Amino acid sequence: MKASEKIKELGLQLPPAPPPAGLYRPILVIDNFLYVSGQGPVLKDGSLYTGRVGDDLDLSQGKTGARHVALTMLATITTHFGDVDRIKRLVKTLGMVNCTPDFKDHPLVINGFSELMSDVFGPENGVGVRSAVGMMLPGNIAVEIEAMFELHK
Repeated sequence: MKASEKIKELGLQLPPAPPPAGLYRPILVIDNFLYVSGQGPVLKDGSLYTGRVGDDLDLSQGKTGARHVALTMLATITTHFGDVDRIKRLVKTLGMVNCTPDFKDHPLVINGFSELMSDVFGPENGVGVRSAVGMMLPGNIAVEIEAMFELHK
């Protein structure tokens, strides 16, 4: 099943794609690869999902934030690139969690993103290599994720 059909089948509602917050491109295509700049968790009303995991957010809420980032990334791809069906597979994910210094479950938070990508692109093409780290993030957003996708030739 095509990614666009899977998005409809899952009943996913994409938020508005955020405008760049600085001097950078939201997406960049080089050869057969689509690079997506770091995305934050945008909600359907355009507001941001904020908070710090281990402080005012728990693991489950952090994971929800990462899922919102996946929806935001799909919106950014659709808005700035076009057809999500041109994506062959997810190659690389860098997940950044806004968390307290003692929080240790960064990978479990980023699973919110990875699980949705697997649902949309399939378990083979929706899962790539991944890093998950903790840090402070701009605007107190809960999660930021950047990714690289391979395109169909």
